[in-house]
Parts: sequence; structure tokens; C-alpha cells
Amino acid sequence: MSLLTSASAPVGVFDSGIGGLSVLQALRHELPHEDFIYLADSGNAPYGDEKGEAFVQERTLAIARWLLQRHDIKALVVACNTATAAAIHEVRSSQPDLPLVGLEPALKPAAALSKTGRIGVIGTRGTLTSEKFSRLLASLAGQAEFIVQPCDGLARAIEDSTARPLPNDPFATETRALCARYISAMGIFGTETGHIDTLVLGCTHYPFAGDVLQQIVGDAVQLLEPGEPVARQTRRLLLQHGLLSSPTPDARTGELTLLATSSPRRLQRAASQWLGISAAVTPINII
Repeated sequence: MSLLTSASAPVGVFDSGIGGLSVLQALRHELPHEDFIYLADSGNAPYGDEKGEAFVQERTLAIARWLLQRHDIKALVVACNTATAAAIHEVRSSQPDLPLVGLEPALKPAAALSKTGRIGVIGTRGTLTSEKFSRLLASLAGQAEFIVQPCDGLARAIEDSTARPLPNDPFATETRALCARYISAMGIFGTETGHIDTLVLGCTHYPFAGDVLQQIVGDAVQLLEPGEPVARQTRRLLLQHGLLSSPTPDARTGELTLLATSSPRRLQRAASQWLGISAAVTPINII
């Protein structure tokens, strides 16, 4: 981060693909006057099901450096649970002056909200088998029972669903089938004793299948995703570092730049379909 970085610099947001758009949506709602640069590493998506920890660490560090060098970002939101689990400490060590926000599955809020004490957690295998997640789970021992379910292929199916977003397209069908399979494997959802009454969405892609998941588990079950807490933490961090944009009575809405390492049309379609954003996507190459 340059010594000349100011409150007018953009906030960087990155994910392995389109999933981080769910976090970007919350960030733009919480911080409407900030400029954001969203980078989808679509050429390597998804991280959690298909990439090893060493690769994710190396890639996350490279992307952080690239965003600093090319766009002089004033803060970075790692909008990917897998990248956070694998690499957040490495990024913090290599860029100690960069305000940094990562993600973790919302286990603590779930434990506070659950009435039955049984909580479902879905995520990629990379996130749920990470040391960081194991520590988080251990820290809540005795507070609730967590039923943890890796959802192999679900992030990929959601990612692919934007290629042909039609009601009967095969990717949407696959998303519904995978959701049903993994939810069924976890047990009974509901509000009675012994039921799972809260479901933690431990991957940023999963909120885009939220309607499908809610239909399967029932309206009485709470779904928790990380977008809003991350947005609030980002605001606190920018304020703490004196980097929060100060809106004036005639302040403009912040600008959004979309970047992708592959399949720019997919990111453009997803932003339009899920966020109502009509913006061009610039293809980039990060080595």
C-alpha cells in the first residue's frame, strides 16, 4: 500500500469466482460511497473443491500484491472462505499495513441464535477440513452441536449456472439436486427438540442457492451467511485507519470495477442476474 493511499482509493474484493458477489452486495449496501474493485479468479474457480492449500495460499498472495500494485487499494476483503482459511495469515504477514478482512463460517452467531442447539454447517471441503475451521469449531465446544457437511461440486454447479441461467437448464437442475442430497445427509431440519434449526452457509457461492436451500429445509429454519457482518467489519476497519470515505450532501455513489481472470461474460451475467449490476468486465492475467 502506497504512503499516498487515501480515503478516495478503492476497496479490493476478491473471490475464486462469482460467489464473492454475495459479499460485494452487502459491502455496497453498507458503504455506498466507496469505490470497489471486484476480482474473480475464475480461471482457477472454485478453490475449495479442487485446489490444494499451497496453491490457494500462493494465489491469494499474488492477487493481493497485484491489486496493491495496479490499483493501490486501501483495504482488501478476501470474500472467499477457503482463501481466508488457507492464506489470511500469510497476507497479513506480507502486507502488514493493508487493512484486511476475511471470512469465516458464522458459527458463533448461529450458536447464539439456535433454540434447539443443533446447527448445520455446509461448505467446501477445503474450508471445512482447514485448521482454521477446526480451531473455530473447537472454540465453541459445548455451546451447540454442529453437523458439518462438505458439499463437493455445489460451488462449481452454482458457478456454472450463470452460463445458461434458464429455469430448466442442467446447471440449475444440478444445483437443486446437490442441495437436496447434502441437506438430506445432515438429518432432520425444524424447530422441535433434536432438529437442526439453523443452517450456516460456509461458502460465498451458497447464498445464490439460498431460495433452493430454504425450500428444502423449511421456512422455520434460519440461514446464516457472512455478507452483512463482513460489511460492518470493513466499515469499522476503514474508520479505524482514517480511510472511510466521508459522504457530502451531494456525494456520488461509489464506482464498481469488475475484473476476471477467465470467463468475463460469466461474471457480467452473474452481476446482472443476482445484483442488478450492469457493468463491463475487464479480463486480466495474474501470474
